[in-house]
Amino acid sequence: MKATFGMVKTQKPVLVPILRAGLGMVEGALKFLPNAKVGHVGLARNHVTLEPEKYYFNMPHDTPDRTVFVLDPMLATGGSCSAAISMIKENTGAKHIKLLSIVGVNEGIERVHREHPDVQIYLGVLDDRLNEYGYILPGLGDAGDRLFGTD
Repeated sequence: MKATFGMVKTQKPVLVPILRAGLGMVEGALKFLPNAKVGHVGLARNHVTLEPEKYYFNMPHDTPDRTVFVLDPMLATGGSCSAAISMIKENTGAKHIKLLSIVGVNEGIERVHREHPDVQIYLGVLDDRLNEYGYILPGLGDAGDRLFGTD
């Protein structure tokens, strides 16, 4: 197992959970970055196309001057993460964006790198693959449903 550690060198972070599942990462991230502002991107996955659909977007006004940490516990197809990053770039002009995920697969990593080669990805663990519904295997199921008890 490979692990690399370092210090966060930004004085002006903004945390952006992808709603809903990303909310579960905010409290812990604020312990490491207590001076961070928090924005929100609301996306729901269309279960037919597996593509994200936007329902909410709210960011701090000074986001272009900050380092943005997008929070999503599961990097599966990469669709939601990539869409959130696109929205942040297009609506705020942010240039320094990092993606923080807990579990991911190569398909998601490859999509985010293809669509946003400037974004660094930090991943806790790499799982094997996706199933036909776009869920990570072995994975944890739907992180938002697990977090909020709606499975």
